[in-house]
Amino acid sequence: MSFFSEVLSGLSQTPKTIPCTWLYDRRGAELFEEITELPEYYPTRTETSLLTNLVAEVAQRVGPGASLIELGSGSSIKTRLLLRAMPALASYVPIDISTDYLQHAAAALRQEFPDLAVCPLATDFSQPFLLPRMPQAAPCLGFFPGSTIGNFAPAQAAALLANFGRALGTGAFLLIGVDTTDNPELLLPAYNDARGVTAAFNLNLLARINRELEGNFQLEQFNHVAHFDAKKRRIEMHLICERAQQVQVLGRSFSLQAGESIHTENSHKYAATEFTRMSLQAGWQILRSWRDPGATGFTVFFARFDGNF
Repeated sequence: MSFFSEVLSGLSQTPKTIPCTWLYDRRGAELFEEITELPEYYPTRTETSLLTNLVAEVAQRVGPGASLIELGSGSSIKTRLLLRAMPALASYVPIDISTDYLQHAAAALRQEFPDLAVCPLATDFSQPFLLPRMPQAAPCLGFFPGSTIGNFAPAQAAALLANFGRALGTGAFLLIGVDTTDNPELLLPAYNDARGVTAAFNLNLLARINRELEGNFQLEQFNHVAHFDAKKRRIEMHLICERAQQVQVLGRSFSLQAGESIHTENSHKYAATEFTRMSLQAGWQILRSWRDPGATGFTVFFARFDGNF
């Protein structure tokens, strides 16, 4: 579905909700990169530390001539660890929904790795997609960092993993970061940072609606709220309306009551056993995992797709 159709549909629902996919226009992607550098946001530095120590082993197991497929590439900072460890890659395909940000990141990587074929693909990876033509001699390596899998509920996450398998093909590998943390003392500051960058990231969704869909949201009348649902093991992000009002989007009017929420994102914190079960359901065999020995328990999994699901 398109941005406008999902916004109109989401604002018509009770409770109101807009898929988190649409948080990531160019400005949203820039704000998220700022979030990853915040002291409260542990997933990025933890995953980067794990990747630093495991990329050599992954490169050896995948072998030369593979194509690296990054799912939701953003600025591709973590990808550089893999690119440096795998100089014999046939190609690199960064995939992202934000075309402008994707092209900017791809251009930077072409300069840094001039001998590497960089083939960006602007698409929604949660839907079926086709990769550019790949060398047939070696398997693909999918790379899905950042615990983005947590944005999907269990059934959706399994379907997403199966979608990756179909796109990458039988025998493909997948390197994926999963946030297994369920400690509110770590989680809540990570999504309610002191500088307010996460709040700006969330509110940018309304700013995007104003820019692209003729909206008239008054951003100062909405508050960013993130809380942890321990039963569902997920962080929920909301935009809370401060007072009753009417808003316009593409000529359509929507009523919001004081205290009403627009639910913008979930971030599920999957236990390792649950993620393994979902992977098997989607046709992926877990080959290896690396778990943060510290308080977070953040885990990077390495899997191979056998097509049996």
